[in-house]
Amino acid sequence: MKRSRFSDEQIIVILQEQESGQRTADVCRRHGISQGAFYKWKSKYGGPGVGC
Repeated sequence: MKRSRFSDEQIIVILQEQESGQRTADVCRRHGISQGAFYKWKSKYGGPGVGC
């Protein structure tokens, strides 16, 4: 199985950046991920209130 480039903690931080009001496209570009991967993570790690 392929190992992820990002740890669970890093993914949660990325999701929180978008929830703080930044555009999804900008967050994805900054971290070098696709929007598809972002939304997959969002569904896996919970949408609103991630990390709370």
